[in-house]
Amino acid sequence: MQRRAFSLFFALVWIVNGLVCKVLNGVPRHRTIVGRILGEDHALALTRMIGLAEICLALWILSQWKWRWSATVQIAAVVTMNVIEFVLAPDLLLFGPRNALVALAYVSVVAYAGFYTGVPPRHKTA
Repeated sequence: MQRRAFSLFFALVWIVNGLVCKVLNGVPRHRTIVGRILGEDHALALTRMIGLAEICLALWILSQWKWRWSATVQIAAVVTMNVIEFVLAPDLLLFGPRNALVALAYVSVVAYAGFYTGVPPRHKTA
């Protein structure tokens, strides 16, 4: 039950950030950050591609397949994105330098859920 709650929470985070913020351009600041880092010419397309990747990650999390690997990928993605953004676009971050604290809190919960909540139950076959 605990694993299911974590997977729903994590998937919601990635779906909101991927679908709402990036694919639907609900938060144009994301496109601006991508444009600053990867170039303005294709910022919208690249932002949407990143959003689609985040939606795929959400689906993986919901499946609970290779749970620890999905936790590792989440941690790597959040840390990588936040370091790059902190170095190349610090003025565009929602919480400024405190973004690192938000990221640290998220990856801490992911690490706890991914590595300390036990092995997920196997799907039973009929």
